Amino acid sequence: MEILKVQNLTKTYGKGENEVKAVDDISFSIEKGEFVAIVGASGSGKSTLLHLIGGVDRPTAGKVYIDGKDIYQLNDDNLAIFRRRQVGLIYQFYNLIPVLNVAENITLPCKLDGKEIDENRLNELLKSLGLQNRKNNLPNQLSGGQQQRVSIGRAIMNEPAIMLADEPTGNLDSKASEEIISLLKLYNKKYKQTVVIITHDDKIALEADRIITIDDGKIIKDCKN
Repeated sequence: MEILKVQNLTKTYGKGENEVKAVDDISFSIEKGEFVAIVGASGSGKSTLLHLIGGVDRPTAGKVYIDGKDIYQLNDDNLAIFRRRQVGLIYQFYNLIPVLNVAENITLPCKLDGKEIDENRLNELLKSLGLQNRKNNLPNQLSGGQQQRVSIGRAIMNEPAIMLADEPTGNLDSKASEEIISLLKLYNKKYKQTVVIITHDDKIALEADRIITIDDGKIIKDCKN
């Protein structure tokens, strides 16, 4: 089942002589349950592509379908709601709310939606993340690896259609990086969670089922591992 479809996606900055195509007429699709790595040199357009896929930024041209929904047909308010429910975003620098504890950060998308917290799911996530004894801690009381685990919990709490991770290990040491990738693989296998990860680390990319290579805003290679 196709969970993501990207159609002739283009993002242009500047005009005339200063025009730069950060994403240049890209098309591809991803099946439900795939673990896909998008790789490329700095400035290749991979992070811009991820933000367009996730509805964080709007394209100059082209379409993105998530679970059959044309996300850029939505107005800004409805797109924000869709993103909160259907897209789990994981950033390099965690983006946790400093005044909320671990459990509150993980359940924030539910609270913003006015949904009752599924305590069983929360406890299951805390256990799998190794954070059951840290649920009342604030972010500044956690290591970098622990903070990133909280952000993964937040991303998956609402059972999104797709999880998008932008250099999730870029701020971590090698041991913590391995733990984060192992968790993403666990959720991919256990929950059939679709995962797309942006990385410049070839070792991490090789953990994925499929690698898409970007250069100058274009896909130059798309292969299964």
